[in-house]
Amino acid sequence: MIPDPTALNAARREADLTALADGEPLDIVVIGGGITGAGIALDAASRGLRVALVEKHDLAFGTSRWSSKLVHGGLRYLATGNVGIARRSALERGILMSRNAPHLVHAMPQVVPLLPSMSRGKRALVRAGFLAGDALRTLAGTSSSILPRSCRIAPERVVQLAPTVQRAGLDGGLLAYDGQLIDDARLVTAVARTAAQHGARILTYVAASKATGTSARLTDQRSGQSFDVAARAVINAAGVWAAEIDGLLRLRPSRGTHLVFDAEAFGNPTAALTIPIPGELNRFVFAMPEQLGRVYLGLTDEAAPGPIPDVPIPSADEVTFLLDTVNTALGVALGPADVIGAYAGLRPLIDTGEGRTADVSREHAVVESASGIISVIGGKLTEYRYMAQDVLDRTVSLRHLRAAKCRTHDLPLIGAPANPGPPGSGPVAGLPVSLVQRYGAEAAKVVATATCRRPTEPVAEGIDVTRAEFEYAITHEGALDISDIVDRRTRIGLVEGDRERAVPAAEEFVARLG
Repeated sequence: MIPDPTALNAARREADLTALADGEPLDIVVIGGGITGAGIALDAASRGLRVALVEKHDLAFGTSRWSSKLVHGGLRYLATGNVGIARRSALERGILMSRNAPHLVHAMPQVVPLLPSMSRGKRALVRAGFLAGDALRTLAGTSSSILPRSCRIAPERVVQLAPTVQRAGLDGGLLAYDGQLIDDARLVTAVARTAAQHGARILTYVAASKATGTSARLTDQRSGQSFDVAARAVINAAGVWAAEIDGLLRLRPSRGTHLVFDAEAFGNPTAALTIPIPGELNRFVFAMPEQLGRVYLGLTDEAAPGPIPDVPIPSADEVTFLLDTVNTALGVALGPADVIGAYAGLRPLIDTGEGRTADVSREHAVVESASGIISVIGGKLTEYRYMAQDVLDRTVSLRHLRAAKCRTHDLPLIGAPANPGPPGSGPVAGLPVSLVQRYGAEAAKVVATATCRRPTEPVAEGIDVTRAEFEYAITHEGALDISDIVDRRTRIGLVEGDRERAVPAAEEFVARLG
């Protein structure tokens, strides 16, 4: 039986490790298994380059799983006069939604309620911003059938979309649309598997040290084995940990925190309730409906100096800030007892000196160190494909590599439907909606390849993740332990009670690895 070229699993990992330890020639080593590193690996492999990606933890272990799950169109950056990044964001959003990953990114309605506390000037400013967002969408060539135009809506419609909104004095709302990921960690996994399909070696739990421009020492975190690899180029895409690879880099991490609620606390909304932060020109707090019957409330932007933790912790002040802000727009106040989970991520911002982290540019930079390591720092999730193209173009030029031109602009990721039709039609008809949302065109394969008992049953009562998905995480998505399954391939782990109930099923499948 021919192995599935898209499948990441323990057997493939072992074969890839052996090949590298035996001295397999490489053009590029990528350090970092977040969205940027995975994007670089895909770009390089699809150009015909020999590439290995190494990650000291799991795919999407760091910042790439702690985002707002939004594919921003760049409106915020337009408001600060950064037309370039705003336009690129809109272009990249359109590429993801129409070609790369239409199964993982969908249009998210976001409604700004027009309440008495919102001045006429602020209302006009938000409306002008939404109109500018429409213009950006048009400029990017994204059809209104993918992202509808913004408009003003009646109070009744606001309540329909966000049932717990304050109704006293509600004067309707402003409705706009942006891109929303079903999950950021799932995007990283899809990109990494697509890279593997094109020949990239994707190695999790492999740490890189003593890196130079043409070599690195790799250590298998599971066996303790270490060996050296040589390559034409070493690319540092370690995000907030990039300075551990190149000590001359200067980053200024900022922490972004989200709170997790049961969707019932917000009346099971179908749009993101969007509340302007008092005193801020272009910053909002969003209460966004998410998978697994949750609402995520975010986002903060706080300086996070000092050592970089593996898993950042939200501060009490951030929790208070988010609750206080959202309560300005709600009819019934939410409190700490309503919060069932929380998470925080660190943005790898480029250190430009003083000032608030909220005002630091989200531009990225490609830097070559004296040792020859090529690092990509800064940037944002929406532009991962563009960032990968930029660093690969630079690397090909600097190292005189023979490579085809970038293909990722039109390259569908694993799970993207070949011929998109109405939701729930074609090969995925009859499958659970949640399964299709997470796997797209692969949903039927997840069930068909399952060898476990009761594959379509939930892993625990009340959790709409099937046993087949846990098995697929191990056989096709590179999961090696319980945390890989419940915290990254699925997001069950965001709620501790759910995590505890799902762990027994995860243990069952991990035990099969022997």
